[in-house]
Amino acid sequence: MLSQAALPLIVPPIHPETDRDAWANTGASLMESLVTRQIHPAVLAYAEMADAFAAGQAERFNQALARHQQWLAEKHLDREIAKGRWEFLYNHWRPFYLGTTLYVVVFLLGCVSWLASAPAVWNRSGYGLLLLGLAVHTAGILFRMALEGRPPVTNLYSSAVFVGWGAVALGAILERIHRDSVGLVMAATVGCITLIIAHNLALGGDTMEMMRAVLDSNFWLATHVITITLGYSATFAAGFLAIMYVLRGLLTRGLGPAARATLNRMVYGILCFATLFSFVGTVLGGIWADQSWGRFWGWDPKENGALIIVLWNALILHARWGGLVGERGLMNLAISGNVVTSFSWFGTNMLGVGLHSYGFMDAAFFWLLAFVASQLLLIGLGSLPLRYWASLRAEAPGRPAPAPAN
Repeated sequence: MLSQAALPLIVPPIHPETDRDAWANTGASLMESLVTRQIHPAVLAYAEMADAFAAGQAERFNQALARHQQWLAEKHLDREIAKGRWEFLYNHWRPFYLGTTLYVVVFLLGCVSWLASAPAVWNRSGYGLLLLGLAVHTAGILFRMALEGRPPVTNLYSSAVFVGWGAVALGAILERIHRDSVGLVMAATVGCITLIIAHNLALGGDTMEMMRAVLDSNFWLATHVITITLGYSATFAAGFLAIMYVLRGLLTRGLGPAARATLNRMVYGILCFATLFSFVGTVLGGIWADQSWGRFWGWDPKENGALIIVLWNALILHARWGGLVGERGLMNLAISGNVVTSFSWFGTNMLGVGLHSYGFMDAAFFWLLAFVASQLLLIGLGSLPLRYWASLRAEAPGRPAPAPAN
């Protein structure tokens, strides 16, 4: 067990034509040699290089290295070696760390644009950096796709990266249309938070691990998983736009009637997008389950979580269409969507049951509870009486301001 889990896997398969992925570490290879009574040529080459290095014999080291490279070429493993170079470049470039830094700067520029006397300059600067951050984010995802030979979402780590990417893309589109820094701040916030989540998930080990059996289908990874993950992105985007509505309305005088109406349209439109993608993704997941396990629906926790997102977003839309909620009610329900989505995304994995519990992480339980508590607090703030809203008091000092519907 210890030898199988050890890294790095630097011993290539002796017969790559049958299994190109059967790389091993030196310990496992030496254990196998006890059975085959033949030491792997790569292990012999590494041993000779190590001995030459210890003896300070540079020429002998280079000769051993050249022979090993020739052996790899004869086995047609050049593609794997080139892939290793690209992975080295990816690990040292650290695109998602760079993206996180850019999103922090974009967030600050967006906030400054609301306070400065020349908001257009700050807004344009922030938008340019947001597009740069999105480009870096996209390049990192494409790097991972090329290295893994898989669609962008294969595990919890890559889902965090892709959820952020989807929200940033939506924010960039909103900012392109409205130019009011709302899209900037939302995109930067969700992008930064999700990349921080991904960074912490990466501390648990290899982020390009062997594909789990439950996910080993590139077709369904490219359809169901991407679609449902974009549903996560859109629901979070709507929720964080709603948070901006509440905080700007309570704490500042910058949420006037026009800004409220714009945010209301943004949240509504993105919720429609989220409902569509969540529904389609859930149906595709059922078809995949039927093909894999012989049943469309089994009330698995992950399946239930996806269904809850669909039902919750549908509830919000019907409440708005039926006039049951106004602007503030819509915002509070959208913030609640953050709770529902975080449970479906992470909470179901922590239950430790079901066919989809491929990402169980009990260490994240505290942070999930903290996030849920923060969203409940924001819902409480969004429900405060209108006399506590600074933006509404500023609209008509000395007389009651026309208030948004609750």
